[in-house]
Amino acid sequence: MEDGRIMLSIGQLLSAVNCWLKCMLLDPYTQSDNPECKSRADTGLSAITEIDPGYITGPLSSVWKDWIKWCIEFGVEANAIIPAPYDWRLSPSKLEERDLYFHKLKLAFETALKQRGGPSIVFAHSLGNNVFRYFLEWLKLEIAPKAYIQWLDDHIHAYFAVGSPFLGSVQMIESTLSGVTFGLPVSEGTARLMSNSFASTLWMLPFSKYCRSDNMYSKHLAGNSKKGHKVYHCDTDKLKFNFSGWPTNVVNIEVPFRGDDAYSSFLNAARGNLSSMECGLSNLLSFSAHEVADGTFFKAIEDYDPDSKRVLYQLNNSYHSDPILNPLTPWERPPLKNIFCIYGVDLKTEVGYYFAPSGKPYPDNWIITDVIYEIEGSLYSRYSQYIEVILILAHPFRSGNLVSGNPGATSGDETVPYNSLSWCKTWLGPKVNITRAPQSEHDGSDIQVQLNVEHILEGDVVANMTRSPRVKYITYFEDSENLPGKKTAVWELDKGIPDVAVKERSNMDVNQ
Repeated sequence: MEDGRIMLSIGQLLSAVNCWLKCMLLDPYTQSDNPECKSRADTGLSAITEIDPGYITGPLSSVWKDWIKWCIEFGVEANAIIPAPYDWRLSPSKLEERDLYFHKLKLAFETALKQRGGPSIVFAHSLGNNVFRYFLEWLKLEIAPKAYIQWLDDHIHAYFAVGSPFLGSVQMIESTLSGVTFGLPVSEGTARLMSNSFASTLWMLPFSKYCRSDNMYSKHLAGNSKKGHKVYHCDTDKLKFNFSGWPTNVVNIEVPFRGDDAYSSFLNAARGNLSSMECGLSNLLSFSAHEVADGTFFKAIEDYDPDSKRVLYQLNNSYHSDPILNPLTPWERPPLKNIFCIYGVDLKTEVGYYFAPSGKPYPDNWIITDVIYEIEGSLYSRYSQYIEVILILAHPFRSGNLVSGNPGATSGDETVPYNSLSWCKTWLGPKVNITRAPQSEHDGSDIQVQLNVEHILEGDVVANMTRSPRVKYITYFEDSENLPGKKTAVWELDKGIPDVAVKERSNMDVNQ
């Protein structure tokens, strides 16, 4: 930060909300600062330990504080921990354009190699994983193709992806349409105004695993690197009949009924996603994750929401037409030596929403009328137990509290759904070794092991093991046969993020 703690300072927020917002909000089109106030990310270890520590009752949010403390206790020197904070309000291209962020990150890796004599271990959390992915793509155009893999081998020993939204998160839809306060003492409308001024909000929109875009690196090598809108290439059959790879349609929205031909034609172009709910003067439109990511959803509500024009502009300018990477496409395994994917499971996680007009002006013009959750392998509606008769009449895909759809083997981590967190399982090979152990200290007698479990390409792999309802487990999925010089492992933690078991396991794996 420059000129004091502004970014998430509760003191500043409570005493001068308008001033705090002025420093936080960006121009929704240019992403420039307010002329009267400029905010920047903090630097050093303080930037990744806590958010606004000590005000009122203590830390508002501990970020990497405990992890840093553990590393130092383990013997890692404090100056060997190199933070790479970034302005999380910006799109990836703007991070480089305004802050030269990726140039500085490359220099940080190269400096660490010279000072320490060996490669670094990368830990990324949540959106930080998206930033790291973009860095690896950006790097392809900065280094000669024949030297790219060697640079990675020399500078990065292992990559730990913690709680990564590999396929996005539906919570960004809520943030875009109605606002998410994240515990801050502001209204949802104010939170929406703030979120919608950040191009980065769209960076974590949900998208389909069945749709990819043109590879800009290949275009560059072929001599055709002209910037332009990249068309999605989709498996149309799977996209249409499988909620585009998500548990359910991610957004359902009630809009005023319009019977004119132009509107009807647009709805037909949107692949017939109009569910007839003509109770008077309204229609219920349903959209898949792909239809959110490609802009179809925002185009459909453009006449009813003044912010849709801005969203469509940022989607095209900052993501679909990004010259380095369209981030709203599935990840391929980065060409790194060692990758460890870590995330929590078995928590109630939002996977879909129902919205309706509130009758109020922007930014409070939408209200959430229902939420679909995934809970340990099933889908449930928040409110359907109270309005069961209405829902059976209006929505034939929902009955009572249980919702039909395409749930995963378990649920996500409260913020990111399981199908998004577990996408890194597709990076595992055709045979996988699975180990399950209690997260708490144990004598080893209740460790379960399955070897050489068959893994279908780009599919999930599930542990067929017993569990006690009172025990929180950690389940390890690892390639039974590693590719030469490559290792991939996935760690699923019941009800939360890394505990003592993760520390012990990471010690062993990194040392190996």
